[in-house]
Amino acid sequence: MDIPVKERDSVLRHPGYLNFAASRVFSSLSFQAVGIAMGWMIYDQTHSAFALALVGFCQFLPMAVLTFVVGHVADRFDRRRIGLACQLIEAVTALVLAVATWQQWLSPVGILVAVTIMGAVVAFERPTMAALLPNIVPTSMLQRAVATSTSLMQTALIIGPSLGGLLYGVSPVAPFAVAAVLFAVASFNVISIRMEWLPSKREPVTLTSIFAGVSFIRSRPVMLGTISLDLFAVLLGGATALLPMFARDILHAGPWGLGLLRAAPAIGALAMSIVLARRPLTSDVGRKMMVAVAVFGVATIVFSLSTNIALSVIALLVVGASDTVSVVVRSSLVQLLTPDEMRGRVNAVNSLFIGTSNQLGEFESGMVAGVVGPVVAGIAGGVGTIVVVFLWTRFFPDLLKVKTLQG
Repeated sequence: MDIPVKERDSVLRHPGYLNFAASRVFSSLSFQAVGIAMGWMIYDQTHSAFALALVGFCQFLPMAVLTFVVGHVADRFDRRRIGLACQLIEAVTALVLAVATWQQWLSPVGILVAVTIMGAVVAFERPTMAALLPNIVPTSMLQRAVATSTSLMQTALIIGPSLGGLLYGVSPVAPFAVAAVLFAVASFNVISIRMEWLPSKREPVTLTSIFAGVSFIRSRPVMLGTISLDLFAVLLGGATALLPMFARDILHAGPWGLGLLRAAPAIGALAMSIVLARRPLTSDVGRKMMVAVAVFGVATIVFSLSTNIALSVIALLVVGASDTVSVVVRSSLVQLLTPDEMRGRVNAVNSLFIGTSNQLGEFESGMVAGVVGPVVAGIAGGVGTIVVVFLWTRFFPDLLKVKTLQG
């Protein structure tokens, strides 16, 4: 059933949510633009694929190391102030990069140091902002808020890299300078957020409380099943990491084709998140999530078998759209099933799962493709994803019983 326009639009009209969305979008745009510029610059200086691999490693390592610290900090302090501190540090880092580029000081080591700083800050920012959302909108609006936030973030993921590339073409200094300004705008918005309620008193720091997020997730089969399903689906079905190989060796499409293939999953995700913002899932959400992950696997197989650029793009559109259903359901369930005093720690663990699946998924796909080729690797990943869905229906039967995301 369609959501009335007045009720649907109330998410964007909510003062706190508007500031929240603006903060996340401006921060994401800036991060994407800086990431493209730093990747291009380090490769231009080194001509080394290993240097590019180090960029990804330096982004992931701080998240892996800081996860449990991040969660506890997010549950003990005002999340708006944490977001403010993160975005101000990002603004200063981008400004330093702009000056260093202008003065031609920036070396590969300097770029990797900046990447590590940004990775550490993002490790705090992302789970903290995710934990903040339920404090801004009422529970009845949470699914629409998550879907709307997802659509805005997907838009940033589409525009951010292009913005970074275009600005770098104007001047190597430009992406860093513009990002510094946008991070500052994001920080103004995050501190301006009006909350529905203030966080309750936080528990003291102990070893048990630090790892409470892991214990909480393990004790709730629905949450554990949802997060682990996404982890293994992305780990196995990461054919998108092989896009350069498909574009050049199989589709013979050239750089323009690679750009089109890279954009397709984000466009599909954006389209589906808009649909879910207008028509939230109101029944059998667990079953629909399972079906969506299975469709993700099928679309991955179709993409891997395709030798036609149009069919490949369509398959990737479906990959992005089906993944978004899983993202919205997982994000909503994590927020609804977690008490406010635990949201920082639970979201930090969830963020680690997502980051691990993305990074290890790319590594796994690349290693398998190096042995058996990209087509077989992609097919195997898609089949593996479908097998995981069938196994999860047996291991986590309660997932199929989840009917609603209304809390």
